[in-house]
Amino acid sequence: MTIAGGIILIMLGAILTWAVEFDLAGLDINVIGVVLMIGGLAGLLFGLYRMHVTRRVIQEPIYEDPHARRTTTVYEERRRIDEPPL
Repeated sequence: MTIAGGIILIMLGAILTWAVEFDLAGLDINVIGVVLMIGGLAGLLFGLYRMHVTRRVIQEPIYEDPHARRTTTVYEERRRIDEPPL
């Protein structure tokens, strides 16, 4: 679940909990709203944790010496259409 998905679930749960005045037989809308908010909060925290772990892994240095990096240049030859493949 992404961070945006967690925020959407929290907003939907808050709307169902505090803004909706609708009764269904055997179904409590307020409880459904609270469950959605808790699930959205858990998803939001999990998304933030994943983002933190990913940034920590990406920011680790790959090369100790910045001058030790090698660059490779690839040149493509243009071939005519009527030439047979190699």
